[in-house]
Amino acid sequence: MADYEDKKTKNKQFTLFNDETGKSYHLPIIESKEGPNVIDIRKLYQETGLFTFDPGFTSTASCESKITYIDGNKGILRHRGYDIHDLASKSDFLEVCYLLLHGELPSPEDKKKFNTVITNHTMLHEQLVYLYRGFRRDAHPMAIMVGVVGALSAFYHDSTDFSDLNQRMIACHRLIAKIPTIGAMAYKYSVGQPFVYPRNDLSYAENFLYMTFSVPSEDFKISPKIVKAMDRFFMLHADHEQNASTSTVRLAGSSGANPFACIAAGIASLWGPAHGGANEAVIKMLEEIGDVSNIQIFIDKAKDKNDPFRLMGFGHRVYKNYDPRAKVMKESAHEVLLELNMQDDPLLKIAIELEKIALKDDYFIQKKLFPNVDFYSGIILKALGFPTSMFTVLFAIGRTVGWISQWKEMIEDPVNKIGRPRQLYTGYNSRQYQVESSREKKSIFNWLWKK
Repeated sequence: MADYEDKKTKNKQFTLFNDETGKSYHLPIIESKEGPNVIDIRKLYQETGLFTFDPGFTSTASCESKITYIDGNKGILRHRGYDIHDLASKSDFLEVCYLLLHGELPSPEDKKKFNTVITNHTMLHEQLVYLYRGFRRDAHPMAIMVGVVGALSAFYHDSTDFSDLNQRMIACHRLIAKIPTIGAMAYKYSVGQPFVYPRNDLSYAENFLYMTFSVPSEDFKISPKIVKAMDRFFMLHADHEQNASTSTVRLAGSSGANPFACIAAGIASLWGPAHGGANEAVIKMLEEIGDVSNIQIFIDKAKDKNDPFRLMGFGHRVYKNYDPRAKVMKESAHEVLLELNMQDDPLLKIAIELEKIALKDDYFIQKKLFPNVDFYSGIILKALGFPTSMFTVLFAIGRTVGWISQWKEMIEDPVNKIGRPRQLYTGYNSRQYQVESSREKKSIFNWLWKK
């Protein structure tokens, strides 16, 4: 990766003027290939004694990356320069994995070798399988995922020295290969069914569905259209620039933590309802609506500024026009419903009718509150028979390749530094220590453990 210093535009600077001191500060501008240029503020504190204040880092570029580009206003999502719609219609998930990891689409020979490597790494160490028994039967599958993925470093010592290129790639391949097995076993454990081991004759998505839904007592059969929908789901969730979980992976990795621990940190971040839990929230909303006849009532509630109710799965924090992933996911959603003959499922009927109404309603059109990828993915996963507790697990399986690609890029960046955000301190000034007898009688225990 090129050094930032090479990208500074000598003729372009940003000038800051301090009204209090009358001093001006000239900050270099670094040009972007696409999207906003950035102001290089690395020497700001050194020169001014001031920090910037940016809660949530929504206006701060924390890294340089060549992996994913997003333009939220234009509804653009590209991986390594390739439009997501082209990839979803012409490619498959493992090919996208290769693209994210290596920067280019694979040749036929490289694709065959890569698929073979991933396929041959799908099994888990048998002692790792025993780890599942330590969890309660009612443990959330995401809790199991965090624990098991974090434990991988205890079993695969030969791929934790990421300074070694070979070990680094082995770790990447292992994580992509094993995460579906880990997720499927988390599901099996939660429902009390025996684990199903992977099969090397099945594709990535089909193997995951086989490990998740097959049982020893009968043959497993599944429609190619369902496999395609699952593959698309993984592909559309593969990477999404510097979101909360990806930033978590990079921050954890900046300390030199092993890749398995970094991905476990990403999974933990994804578990948050404001991030990976959106498609689960869609299903809960549909259950709350309850019947097609109630849709208008809830739409009116969504329009009411004084009502806290929100339509989940509509609009997006990044995409201000439309979510480019939603177009592809919509196609898959309707294909799945048709294939499974589930158009009359009560919950899914609500979703289909809600989509129709929202797309025609002036309120939603003006505010650009179009159905996003979470809306359609929630419908698909519900139709396929996944419980809502597994929705974020599936998100994590697809996103693992993005996390590990971002981690790999960070490790290979010569200007990589340990993450160390600063703060605006608003607490007490220096205080003298009070002896116990002179302290004010306040207690949290009056409310902490009320019976």
